[in-house]
Amino acid sequence: FKSECFYLYSFRTSEEVKDAVSKYIRFYNHQRFQRKLNNLSPYEYRNQAV
Repeated sequence: FKSECFYLYSFRTSEEVKDAVSKYIRFYNHQRFQRKLNNLSPYEYRNQAV
């Protein structure tokens, strides 16, 4: 997902919405690298402390 604008999509079913949100949450936490987190994803950054 490159955009957070779900309102631009035309979903046909609630299952499509749930799937899109689930994929976005996974992207946001596992693949979105942040410079302020030493170029790690939030998931990787949190696991460093463990």
